[in-house]
Amino acid sequence: MTSSKQALAHPASSAEAASGDKPGAARGARGRGTPPPGPGSWRSRLYRWDMKASPYAFIAPFFIVFGAFSLVPLLYTAWYSLHNVQLSNLDSQEWAGLDNYQNLLSSDFFWNALWNTFTIGVISTVPQLMMAIGLAHLLNYRLRGSTLWRVVMLTPYATSVAAATLVFVLLYSWDGGAINWALGGIGIDPINWRESDWGSQFAVSSIVIWRWTGYNALIYLAAMQAIPSDLYESASLDGANRWQQFIHVTIPQLRPTILFTVVVSTIGATQLFGEPLLFGGVSGSKGGSDHQYQTLGLYMYDQGWIIGNLGKASAIAWSMFLILVIIAVINLVITRRLRKS
Repeated sequence: MTSSKQALAHPASSAEAASGDKPGAARGARGRGTPPPGPGSWRSRLYRWDMKASPYAFIAPFFIVFGAFSLVPLLYTAWYSLHNVQLSNLDSQEWAGLDNYQNLLSSDFFWNALWNTFTIGVISTVPQLMMAIGLAHLLNYRLRGSTLWRVVMLTPYATSVAAATLVFVLLYSWDGGAINWALGGIGIDPINWRESDWGSQFAVSSIVIWRWTGYNALIYLAAMQAIPSDLYESASLDGANRWQQFIHVTIPQLRPTILFTVVVSTIGATQLFGEPLLFGGVSGSKGGSDHQYQTLGLYMYDQGWIIGNLGKASAIAWSMFLILVIIAVINLVITRRLRKS
C-alpha cells in the first residue's frame, strides 16, 4: 500500500512542478529583455544603464543637429538684432537695444513687405487648397492608373524652384509670353506682369500654386481614405448624392487636416523667398521697381546681404519668427475648440 501510494504521489508532484515552472526554466533560459541575475553584478548594472540611456542616445543626433543649425543661429540672430552690425565689419558691434525694431515699425518698406506677404499668401493659399481638395476627391474614387496620377501630382513638388520659376518667367514674359499671347487671342491687351502691382503678385502666386497643389492633394487623399465607408453608405441610404456626401460627410471629417494644411501653407507663405527673387531677375531682391511684390523674406535678404545692415535684417528675421509663433498659437486655440465640438 505504501509503495502504491508513493507511486501515485510521484507523478502528481512532478506534474505540479511541471505546471508551476515557466517554459524553458528547466534549461535555464531567460526571456528577451530580462535582466541577468544578481542585483549587484556588473551585467545587471550595465543592463539598467542601457535601458535608461538608450532612448536618449537614439534621439540625441536630432537635438545635436537642431541645436547646431537651428537653435544657435536663432539665438545669435536675436543678439544681432539688438546691435548695429554691418556686413563689412562684423567685429564692430554697437549696442542698439530695441532701436532696430522701432525702425522697422516706422518703416514704410516693412509694412509694404508685410502687406505683400499677406496678399500673396492669401492669393496662393486659398485657390491652392481648394483645388487640392477637389483633386483629392477625384482621386479618392477608383480610377485606372491611380498610382500614375499620384506620381504626376508630386512632380511639381519635386521640381526645382529655380527651374519652375524660370519657366513661369517665360510664360509671363511681356513680349512673346504664352500668357499674353492667350490674352491677346480673346481681345485683352498684353500685361506687364513684372511691373504691375496685382499682376506681379498673381504671377508669383501662380508659381506657388503650381508647386504645392499636388502635395496638399495627396495629404487630403490620405485623410479621405481614412474616413469610414459606413458614413457614405448611411448618407447614400438617406438619399444624398455625391455632392451632398462631399459637403456633409467629407468636409467635416477633413477639418483637422484642412487646419493643418492652412497652417503649413501660411508658414510657407510667410517665408516665401525663392519664387519672387527669381521672378524679378535683376530687381528680384527689391521685389520689383516699386517693391510691389517684395515679401518679408526678400526685405530681410535686401537689408542683410545687399545693403549690409545685419542688425536690421536680424530684427526682420525675429519679426517673422514672432508672426509664426502667433500663427501657432491661433492654430492651437482652433484645434482645441474643434476637439471640444
